[in-house]
Amino acid sequence: MRKAAVERNTKETQITGALTIEGKGRYEILTGIRFFDHMLELFAKHGGFDLRLRATGDLDVDQHHTVEDVGIVLGQLVSKALGERKGINRAGYFVLPMDETLAVVALDLGGRPALVYQDLVKVRLVGDLQTELVEDFFGGFVNHAGANLHAKVLYGRSNHHKIEALFKCFARALKYACSKDARLKDQLPSTKGLL
Repeated sequence: MRKAAVERNTKETQITGALTIEGKGRYEILTGIRFFDHMLELFAKHGGFDLRLRATGDLDVDQHHTVEDVGIVLGQLVSKALGERKGINRAGYFVLPMDETLAVVALDLGGRPALVYQDLVKVRLVGDLQTELVEDFFGGFVNHAGANLHAKVLYGRSNHHKIEALFKCFARALKYACSKDARLKDQLPSTKGLL
């Protein structure tokens, strides 16, 4: 099984994380931001990942450092767990309806970080999460996972549903991209010979 553990300590955040790619959707998550915890919990469940993550951050200043640094740690966990990335599908996408909302995520674990993001969220907070920081979370992830990620809400009414649909799509797209193709088990998924 592909597993990784990461510890990140800065003057702003202290984060420990552990990830098992071939997990059972189990999670233990505590960031101090309950709605963010919920998004990470459903990420683990819908991706079939086991994820333990504990973050302590300067929430008295703002949520930004905590949310972005959790994205950084998740990216590091994925990258470390994948190792050389031989035999992986590399790319994945998912389209998900959540009641009145429709979202799509496509990602490529090809080593080049890029983010295209559109959530159509119209409020400052959903639960206790500052909604503008969701993009920063995904930015931290792509830069440290070596991934490019396109995440878009096509339409919807509920801001809660918009964010949740993106996290569920992200989980399922990543699950497929990380999964292995038995026919290509000894090969890197690139004509360049490296990722």
